Amino acid sequence: MLKEFKEFAVKGNVLDMAVGIIIGAAFTVIVTSLVDDIIMPPVGALLGGLDFSDYFINLSGQEVGSLEAAKASGTPVIAYGNFLNAVIKFLIVAFALFIIVRNVNQLKKRMMREEEKEAEVAPPPRTEVLLAEIRDLMKDRRQA
Repeated sequence: MLKEFKEFAVKGNVLDMAVGIIIGAAFTVIVTSLVDDIIMPPVGALLGGLDFSDYFINLSGQEVGSLEAAKASGTPVIAYGNFLNAVIKFLIVAFALFIIVRNVNQLKKRMMREEEKEAEVAPPPRTEVLLAEIRDLMKDRRQA
């Protein structure tokens, strides 16, 4: 069982997946900053200076001034503004991954087409040509 685990753990797919997870975590930080610091401020300004991250529904009936104050006081709230930010972040990540996968697939198709062209253009090796001629001569002798 230990031997099988070692084989599994050192396979390329597992290592590739680990690298992907680490890069994904770093990419998440970048996307979070992009949404919070670049995208949402202009969107909020277009909507009258509103900040989505401070949108919430107070479930307690107590008066609270902000989401931060509600959380600090332990007031139960539904922070739908944070959810909206999370959805926007997800859409950005999904779109970025779509673009990456699309480009990789196009690159693979192009490489396959080039390989097919090379296979079509390249004549068979001389030994194969000679063997085919010998085979054909032997067929002719048998038929005669």
